[in-house]
Amino acid sequence: MVGIAMNGTAMTGAAIKFDANLLAPIYQFLPCATPDAWVEKARQPENLPILLRDHLLCELKAAQSAMFLIRKYAVDPESADTLLAWFRPYEDFAYKKIGDINSLKGKNQVTKQIIARVKSPYSQDLIDKMVLLIKEELHHFYQVLEIMDARKISYDNISASRYAKSLFQHITHHEPHTLVDKLIIGAYIEARSCERFAKLAPHLDEDLGKFYISLLRSEARHYQDYLALAQSISQEDITAKINYFGQIEAALIQSPDHDFKFHSGVPVA
Repeated sequence: MVGIAMNGTAMTGAAIKFDANLLAPIYQFLPCATPDAWVEKARQPENLPILLRDHLLCELKAAQSAMFLIRKYAVDPESADTLLAWFRPYEDFAYKKIGDINSLKGKNQVTKQIIARVKSPYSQDLIDKMVLLIKEELHHFYQVLEIMDARKISYDNISASRYAKSLFQHITHHEPHTLVDKLIIGAYIEARSCERFAKLAPHLDEDLGKFYISLLRSEARHYQDYLALAQSISQEDITAKINYFGQIEAALIQSPDHDFKFHSGVPVA
């Protein structure tokens, strides 16, 4: 359980403190809480390797999603190539097992300036928010890899859960609605990650619990950035679209799921 002290600070079972007000908007945004059955399975020591491996790939995929958005909608061709080069060491490691924790050290940097595409009204805002998100997600990727290395948990590429794929199956296929839908989905993925970090942290050892709590502030900001971008790009209020994807997200979180992952549904025995 996460208790709240008199000063509004959350207290966890691992003696971790964080500002509970940080998560208030997350709880209002998400249509449901993570089921206790998922937390119960995630806290079991034998499930830690799969959880960390999936978390590692989720960080990379979050960064890739942001990179694909700015390559498609916001930058000139040279900058698009720069973004691909930025990701290559991480993707080579994750998908081809080329390199290791040492070869990835210091790779989280853009080698050239990212230039906004001409005549796109939202390019610069998209670049500013998504480049920061990419840097943070790739940093988190490396942090998870450090944790795995310290705990002698080997890296193995694993299949993705149904979560993100199922959400993206419902996007509208004409612009700017496609971009707006992708941004709203991004907001849900970031918000759910944030909620699960906070919910799981009290049930882990102190070091890992503190690590998950350390991710809350950036994840909370990421979801807000996605929503702000979606509304700024849309010519109409996006509340109905947010609610639409919220219903889909809730169904994925609350329904039985045979594949246990970081964003999976209710575990099936």
